[in-house]
Amino acid sequence: MARKTYHFTSESVSEGHPDKVADRISDEIVDLYFRRSIAAGMSPWEVRVAAETLTTTNKVVIAGETRGMDVSKDDVEAVARAAIKDIGYEQSGFHHAHADVEVLLHAQSVDIAAGVDEGTGLHTEEGAGDQGIMFGYASNEVPEALMPAPVYYSHKILERLAEVRHSGKESGLEPDAKSQVSVKYEDGKPVGASAIVLSTQHKDGLSSADVSDIVMPYIREVMPEGWITDETIFHINPTGKFVIGGPDGDAGLTGRKIIVDTYGGMAPHGGGAFSGKDPTKVDRSAAYASRYLAKNIVASGLVDWANIQLSYAIGVSEPTSIYVELDGEHSALAERLEEVLPKLMSLTPRGIRSHLNLNQAIYAPTSAYGHFGRTPTEEGHFSWEKTDLVEAIKKAV
Repeated sequence: MARKTYHFTSESVSEGHPDKVADRISDEIVDLYFRRSIAAGMSPWEVRVAAETLTTTNKVVIAGETRGMDVSKDDVEAVARAAIKDIGYEQSGFHHAHADVEVLLHAQSVDIAAGVDEGTGLHTEEGAGDQGIMFGYASNEVPEALMPAPVYYSHKILERLAEVRHSGKESGLEPDAKSQVSVKYEDGKPVGASAIVLSTQHKDGLSSADVSDIVMPYIREVMPEGWITDETIFHINPTGKFVIGGPDGDAGLTGRKIIVDTYGGMAPHGGGAFSGKDPTKVDRSAAYASRYLAKNIVASGLVDWANIQLSYAIGVSEPTSIYVELDGEHSALAERLEEVLPKLMSLTPRGIRSHLNLNQAIYAPTSAYGHFGRTPTEEGHFSWEKTDLVEAIKKAV
């Protein structure tokens, strides 16, 4: 941002939002193929999934292409129903046990496979699953996550509400919800929340005032101390009643919340969605790699924020370009980083999958509350959030 004083707004949507239900089912299918292939002794490097999901009133349609261990339609249907149940949908208009689930997955195109598989097509090395541009961003606005503040706190509000809903502490809440946080910046730094919007599905019989009484303590709990003042504007369920929600209230599709998934509009987005795609698709894996590199640059203390673009051609292993943008007067450092980053981490699809250990069933948790700013786990989730490249970056530059 060129200006020093401004307001910036980002939004989030809950795991029960129709689009996020679709994302969750698609990512569960990716995980299913990895689990089954690994259990059968097949190399996880051979797994290919591109699953798209449509959700609407008591209907789920799953389409796309796959390769790997044979997985039956019944198996796919089972993980879809389990995901819907875990989210919490047991409503007349969308119920995990009663919804009609249609599975239309088919084998991966041999032409696409020839461009991706090592030793096939026009190139000897494993190529990118598609052409595209991917961006990774990091900022020291939120030190513990190195994320932009507006999208980070939008996620945190909904995450907390989901926790108390699942625990039964707030039984009046239902799965579908949206949040929006407007942050005031002074001298380029976030200093407070100028407006907070929350719309959450709820049990019938609750008024807007009832819903406000439920959610306000949790909003205050997750926001930084001093950020909510008498001047902060709140809109809680501004349309009033919100009983019919989820796929029964609006259709959902995989990949429609790409800005929610990334940086809330604070950084560019290449356009490709993540959910439902195995990591040969650079839409996903290269976006993770660029975030990993940007986060490690900022974690090194060299700059306040970093933005990285990678680009690829289908069937070609090496990126066609790498671009680094940094805050302030750091053009020489940016040019130096463009030279050294590919030496610190292979940016080929195989190199990314190996470095970040992406050939695992780790994707379902990414489907809600953002792919970035999350905590890496011992099980391999969110490996791209590690800051284990800091010392190598410092030494290299």
